[in-house]
Parts: sequence; C-alpha cells; structure tokens
Amino acid sequence: MGQDADQLLPLRPADFHILVALLRGDLHGYAIMQQVGADSEGQVALELGSLYRVIARLHGAGLIAPVRARKASDDPRRRYYRITALGRETAAAEARRLAGVVRLARAHRLLEGTA
Repeated sequence: MGQDADQLLPLRPADFHILVALLRGDLHGYAIMQQVGADSEGQVALELGSLYRVIARLHGAGLIAPVRARKASDDPRRRYYRITALGRETAAAEARRLAGVVRLARAHRLLEGTA
C-alpha cells in the first residue's frame, strides 16, 4: 500500500505552501513562486534554485507530479506541476497539525492581542 500522509509530517513551510498553491490548479514554477509569496504575504520567499529543489523533493515523495503545458501557446520550456491525491491528503494532515499548534498557542495566551 502507498505511503501514509501522516508519516510525511511535519512539512517544511515551503513544502506546505507549494502544496496549497497547487490546490488552485496546475502551475508552472514561476507561478508557484508568485502564489506562495502572495499566500504567505511575503513570509515564504522562494528563490528559483531552491524552488526546483523543493519541487524535486515533493515529486520524489509522490506529493506532486509534472504535467504537460496546458495550452499550445505556452512556452514549451515551462513545466507545470499538479498536486497528487497523496499531496492533498498530506496538505490536509499538515493543516490539522498546524490547527492543533494554534489551539495550544491560544490556550497559553500566546496569541493575545493578535488578529
């Protein structure tokens, strides 16, 4: 049987953000970079070199898969990526884990005075 999403936790912040970005649909590398920056309000900044190392790691773990360009007009050098079923399960498991961390922080009043 395949790998269990919980075994892949905790995810690195960049890994989680890339998976979340791909929940919107197939994206190429530069679009992933832009989406992660927007989603994290600049808190997670990916450089091109590190982005492709993370993509290779996520692909190796079976969390994302490369797909062909979506339109004939796309630059043929662009590689698009898609989240896999395991990637979705892992992102959801990480979101649950992070929600637990936030509950703990609130219980200890670490987030008082924040939005």
